[in-house]
Amino acid sequence: MAGFVLETVITAPPATVFAASLDPELHVRSMARHGETMVEAPSGGRFTEGSTVTWQARHFGIRFRLRSIVFDIDPPRAFSDRQIAGPFAAFRHEHAFEEHPRGTLMRDTITFRSPFGPIGRAVDALCMQGYLRRLIEQRNATLVDEIEGDGRTLSA
Repeated sequence: MAGFVLETVITAPPATVFAASLDPELHVRSMARHGETMVEAPSGGRFTEGSTVTWQARHFGIRFRLRSIVFDIDPPRAFSDRQIAGPFAAFRHEHAFEEHPRGTLMRDTITFRSPFGPIGRAVDALCMQGYLRRLIEQRNATLVDEIEGDGRTLSA
């Protein structure tokens, strides 16, 4: 399986960053460049244990649908999500939040595998890993902007 870890420091308490990370609308805003929408939103408008969501977006000029489930929610320390249907043979995203002298250290651990065996592994190594890393960096920059930058108050 391919993967990477991305760490981002956000000037806010872990509970605030944790809550913002469970906001599906914030995720949609962070992926607006790719036309990402929720085809199926989680009930209640927030991710909770066992929530499912179906995303639709355009990547590499191709429209994709990905259905994921949120699990192992441990406020305000961690939660995970994984693909249950979609373009990957496997995809898992672990979110962790730790206190940091400047606020919160948010750690994203992504593991994935593209389909088609050896061809998929080559795609993962040559382009998918870098592409996914940039997507998560973009998502995290939106989190930072919304929590720190524009004066809006996100509460835990």
